[in-house]
Amino acid sequence: MVASSTSLLEQAAQFMHVLSEWEQNLPTLSWNHLTAEARQGHVALFSVDMVNGFCHEGALASPRIKDIIPEVVAAFEGAYIAGVRNFVLAQDCHPPDAVEFANFPPHCQIQTSEAETIPELARLPFAHHFTLISKNSLNAFYGTKLGSWLEAHRNLNTAVIVGNCTDLCVYQMAMHLKLDANAHNRKTRVIVIKNAVQTYDVPLDVAQQAGALPHNGDILHLMFLYHMSLNGIEVVQEMMAPEQI
Repeated sequence: MVASSTSLLEQAAQFMHVLSEWEQNLPTLSWNHLTAEARQGHVALFSVDMVNGFCHEGALASPRIKDIIPEVVAAFEGAYIAGVRNFVLAQDCHPPDAVEFANFPPHCQIQTSEAETIPELARLPFAHHFTLISKNSLNAFYGTKLGSWLEAHRNLNTAVIVGNCTDLCVYQMAMHLKLDANAHNRKTRVIVIKNAVQTYDVPLDVAQQAGALPHNGDILHLMFLYHMSLNGIEVVQEMMAPEQI
């Protein structure tokens, strides 16, 4: 048993080294490369859970999530300059008796400020192009109108994703879009911008005191990005604005 545990730890250390190298070598993409497709309506930007309840207030607000706001805003602005007009904001909006509250503290409840789009996005001058999708699940396609929206936009060939959490709702969004495309034999690029997605952190000591499971944000962020890459999702370090090239 001791030898097996030691072997597992050694393998984990080696694998984490591989993950670190993979992360360091992630490519950078420019919105310039998507401009032609964007202007034909073939590109959409999907934002996941960029609401006050994960950024600015409430039990699940995280400084790690708040820190990506500038990169998320930059992605929106770069997309708009490139010609994107399909902006989908999938956002938690839970009833007071949400079953999910058995696993996570109550958050982002209906008709509260926590469930509102962060002001940094809401005040963008092109916010009238936003399609808001309220969700009561980690997967934005369950019990929402997002599936119908996707059916009405079958001309999409590129989906760019930002938001949180990397290992939860972002992962579910990216995998659903990729698997749906695969199931219908469509060639669809699903792109996740690494510096515009993030997850929360619960250190071991904090988790033990709270009687909860620990959640290493750095490791899980990287592991799930890597797992998305294994499934044909493009993970890029950042998306540069058109004027930067």
